[in-house]
Amino acid sequence: MRSKYAYLLADPDVKRWYNNVARGSNVTADVYLRRLGNFCEIYKLTPNALASMDDVKLYNLLMDFVSSREKEFAGSYIKSTIKAVKSWLSHNHRELKGKIKIRGVEDTPSLKDERVPTKDELRRIFFSGDKKARVACVLIAHSGLRIETLGNYSGDDGLRIKDFPEIEVKDGVIEFKKIPTIAIVRKELSKARHQYFTFLSEEGCEYLKDYLEERIRSGEKLTLDSPIITPKLKMKPFIRAINIGDIIRSAIRKAGFSWRPYVLRSYFDTQLMLAESKGLVLRDYRQFWMGHKGDIENRYTTNKQKLPESVIEDMREAYRRSQEYLQTTRAEVTSEEKVKESFRKQLLLVAGFKKEEIEKMDLLSLSDEEFQSMVRQKLLGAMINNGAKQKVVGINEVEAYLSQGWEFVASLPNNKAIMKIPF
Repeated sequence: MRSKYAYLLADPDVKRWYNNVARGSNVTADVYLRRLGNFCEIYKLTPNALASMDDVKLYNLLMDFVSSREKEFAGSYIKSTIKAVKSWLSHNHRELKGKIKIRGVEDTPSLKDERVPTKDELRRIFFSGDKKARVACVLIAHSGLRIETLGNYSGDDGLRIKDFPEIEVKDGVIEFKKIPTIAIVRKELSKARHQYFTFLSEEGCEYLKDYLEERIRSGEKLTLDSPIITPKLKMKPFIRAINIGDIIRSAIRKAGFSWRPYVLRSYFDTQLMLAESKGLVLRDYRQFWMGHKGDIENRYTTNKQKLPESVIEDMREAYRRSQEYLQTTRAEVTSEEKVKESFRKQLLLVAGFKKEEIEKMDLLSLSDEEFQSMVRQKLLGAMINNGAKQKVVGINEVEAYLSQGWEFVASLPNNKAIMKIPF
């Protein structure tokens, strides 16, 4: 490692502590080493001298540190240092009982003015970088992936061609068997250490195809193990997470914004929340695609990374319906959607809607339940205006009419019943 405090690892005990933390997370281990090193440097102590102090002196030292830093540094940074020191003390079987309060631990001063980009702003970001940056941005903004999934902390693993099982490479041309296409996040690349999958939009597939074909034209031979995003220098096979962040940050800055790269993942979450509010996608699907644990993740893990094909295709269809909220370019309407839209327009005209009213509606974004309710309300209103408040129906239709808001009046011979409008 290239840390200023790497020399501390020459101490076998510090090395054991560092390795133990790294088994959980290499990132946390490096952060803790920097925080411990900085703390010891401030007070001119060695880690072992710190661990040898008596409880009262230790407690007072930590309290003094908090007091000396709280005016200049964020509470979250101070807390991170205290956690690192306590981790080192715990390794040495030292547990401080006194509670140390830190003001503003949950404050995030650098994020107070940050917001999620609009579609137009996201498009500016996409085209402010090169093809590599565009792919990195779209994988986070349209698939909800974390930066560390594209390339891990140490640069020895990352998203590969094989993690897109529906990609085909033929004669220098990239094709997708299905769009939106599946992107698998292996457990090694997952923050929660479980495998899951998400999807990439039609727009994202275009950017990925463009980038991979450019690499093929430059002489690269793509294999299943080839990285989706390559490093600038070939010192490591995969790009490091920190360099992915730099690429995305550069595109964001060139577009004229000061946001962090992580704001693109927030875009994915926020836009799918809007799609969820329109009934286009289930909350469980959204959480699963973001790598969060839940019912679907539990089923997926229990069944050894397998879900019924019908469930996968339903998720794909839900994503396809929702990608309108993600994409910065409008997806081409399929022939099936055109038929559906035309059919719905005809039904609305029959129900009594005016052509001008229909033209203002986004018929494809309405769920079946929303559309049926709209037609039903219009028809009920028309019946009232015509004075038809009662209706004779078959006895087997009563339940359906009750669900539509009608009231039962009486039974008639020959399996008939009288229903009425409740107003």
